[in-house]
Amino acid sequence: MRNSIDLARHAERLGYLRYWVAEHHFAAGVASSAPAVLIGLIAAATNHIRVGSGAVQLGHQTPVAVVEQFGLVDALHPGRIDLGLGRSGQRRAEIVAEAPQAPQSAQAPQAAQVPHAARAPQAARAAAPSESRVVDGLLIPPAFSFAELARSPQLALQAALLQQPGARTPDFAEQVDEVVAFLEGTYRSPGGIAVHVVPGEGAEVELWILGSSGGQSAKVAGERGLPFAANYHVSPASVLEAVEAYREAFTPSKVLSEPYVVVSADVVVAEDDATARELAKPYGLWVRAIRTGQGAIPYPTPGEADAHVWSEADRELVADRVDTQFAGSPETVEERLRVLQRVTGADELLITTITHGHADRVRSYELLAEAWHGEDTLRASRTHPSGRPA
Repeated sequence: MRNSIDLARHAERLGYLRYWVAEHHFAAGVASSAPAVLIGLIAAATNHIRVGSGAVQLGHQTPVAVVEQFGLVDALHPGRIDLGLGRSGQRRAEIVAEAPQAPQSAQAPQAAQVPHAARAPQAARAAAPSESRVVDGLLIPPAFSFAELARSPQLALQAALLQQPGARTPDFAEQVDEVVAFLEGTYRSPGGIAVHVVPGEGAEVELWILGSSGGQSAKVAGERGLPFAANYHVSPASVLEAVEAYREAFTPSKVLSEPYVVVSADVVVAEDDATARELAKPYGLWVRAIRTGQGAIPYPTPGEADAHVWSEADRELVADRVDTQFAGSPETVEERLRVLQRVTGADELLITTITHGHADRVRSYELLAEAWHGEDTLRASRTHPSGRPA
């Protein structure tokens, strides 16, 4: 928690526009289980940088609860809070529910000893093209299939623990519409009863939709004229599809007159390419733990990554994420990020950096800011989607 707040202070000093925290659960070493709480702490520790969620998982909360939480934080830090919404929690529950589950007797310890890494790559190959492609300089890898991971008893248990027994998550579009209505004070029940959320109604939060594909999230964001964040770092195979679907669905609104897109990237910057690659080395092992159903482990050291004996199945399991990580010197990473921005048409880039050492992480953001804006001009001259100057 201290590191998260410290990094936010550095990000503000370096001229970054926003500082977003995700919502993840049961993730060791990741400060993400209660985004609204952490956002409030970070906003209190900084002065002007926008702070927000990337994203709140609506599958685990009601729109009322979300608007209350972010309305409270906005009341204390007006005009600085971003409310990013995602359906990943809902989608995860759907994947678990749709997956053919083995009989309980077959899920005994003997079955649990079979490594998912040995089977998941075959599922991925069957579900998507096996070859990567390069689009105008941007690597687009084959899509990763979650079909095998969805069979994980651990994932199923986690999905169940995040819902009240018997709870049913409404359609994502309906939830987004309720969030908007509560913020605007226009909510009416089907019977015509008005409900006003306090705090929350009239909050100056900036509403975002996050998505990893060209599915419902992109469509909802476009049809409602909201800004959209596409995940190259989580789902690089579908980033172009997601951005295209959003733009195709876009309808001007009182929030935006034209589409506005953020695209994410996993980034590690160091003084030279070799040092950056060394710092980034544990990333594959960390992703492997998630994709084998083990969950996010405490981030390994480069030495622990070196000690892991990689099978071909292991490498295939994480290839899409490792191959699309931006690790290198400031010049190397800036060049690759410019390609990502150009090919996707991104209005902003969302940078996420994971290293074992906190000082290395802070230094990565410093080097990137210097390369991107120049040492003497760290603050970008740009505009928020809302029209407010950065």
